[in-house]
Amino acid sequence: MKTEPHTLDEWLAFCEQLHPKNIDMGLDRVKVVANRMDIQFACPVITVAGTNGKGSTCAMLESILGQAGYRTGVYTSPHLVHFEERLRLQGESVNATELIASFASVEKARCQNNAEVSLTYFEFSTLAILNVMAHSQLDVVILEVGLGGRLDAVNIIEPDCAVITSVDLDHMEFLGPDRESIGFEKAGIMRTGRPVVVSDPMPPQSVLDHAKEIDADLWRFGVDFNVSGDKQQWGWAGRGRRYSGLAYPALRGANQLVNAAGVLAALATLRERLPVTAQAVRNGLAFVELPARFQIIPGQPTLVLDVAHNPHSVAALAANLDAMGYFPTTHAVFGAMADKDLALMLAKVNPLIDKWYFTDLPTPRAESAAGLLEKWQAQNTRRDAKGVVCVDPQQALQAAIDAADPTDRIVVFGSFYTVGGILKDGVPRLFAKHMPNN
Repeated sequence: MKTEPHTLDEWLAFCEQLHPKNIDMGLDRVKVVANRMDIQFACPVITVAGTNGKGSTCAMLESILGQAGYRTGVYTSPHLVHFEERLRLQGESVNATELIASFASVEKARCQNNAEVSLTYFEFSTLAILNVMAHSQLDVVILEVGLGGRLDAVNIIEPDCAVITSVDLDHMEFLGPDRESIGFEKAGIMRTGRPVVVSDPMPPQSVLDHAKEIDADLWRFGVDFNVSGDKQQWGWAGRGRRYSGLAYPALRGANQLVNAAGVLAALATLRERLPVTAQAVRNGLAFVELPARFQIIPGQPTLVLDVAHNPHSVAALAANLDAMGYFPTTHAVFGAMADKDLALMLAKVNPLIDKWYFTDLPTPRAESAAGLLEKWQAQNTRRDAKGVVCVDPQQALQAAIDAADPTDRIVVFGSFYTVGGILKDGVPRLFAKHMPNN
């Protein structure tokens, strides 16, 4: 007789051993177990897909709806430090005890009637999280798609509103070789007759075609809703509703305005079931928090954390770094997955980085620090730039601190693992070693 895991870490280790593949696209297996568990929601569900901007969109939805007094549940992935971050109930990470009980429920359903169903780590943990949400008496459920959309485990739940953020090249081995095929996969979260908000200003034709084909209620940026503004404030207008004099979202970066526009469109589509006041919108955007999305931590030197992990998000990071103003030297701690377009990622930001600290990461998917250094050297044309290898993100950060002057900046990016490795003991406040620490 097999022994059941007791702790959350034991359950997660158990999930990793269940299926021969890390990612196995398809909904059939996960639907069987979900049906056995009778997972369903009586409240509105918003599903969010996209290459970049999903986490920010979910956070802004959560913040505004929370300010409006609704009990929110938000599922996002991956996590930075602790698995519990993947589920936030009313703004707080879920308690491990609740997850442990839910993992046991998934396992019971998975093995029901001796008809055992093979589930991946992501499918098993998604079912456990959905099960907790279904029993948490929520007013609204916000689900971030893990990968793609059409065949992602989250897509077993019927959304009342779908949101598609940016569509760009990432995970091409699973989603297809170009924006059109990737767009088609993301469009799989749309439902007939229900609203879909497309906040990508230039969406692939496949997204628009699919909305038309299934007769979804398409809300398109620049057509059905739009933004305007100056340096101080901005406004939103769309389908008989408008907001003016809004403060910019508390999340930094030029791309956040497009995400915020999509959020307000999504809320407009659900206003009969989830009315929100203009004050809730203002407060929600002002107080929204999301770690490691162009997060600037004041110190000497300044620290910038960003989970940018594909060429599109790294280009946005480069633009945001450029807009920060002058720093004598920019140091970069960089660790990334081997399956990314690393040459293009490095090329996007290389002109801004003076000293690189390449790091190994604790996952077989990661490129080695030595491999990253080699790829950087192959395309680097700057004679004044330098690169070194480090065994982990913390060692890389310490090497950067040791080399930095108080007026420099250090940027940490490339993967959730890279930034998570820096945050595991809390948010660091930096003081260069030759700086009086008072």
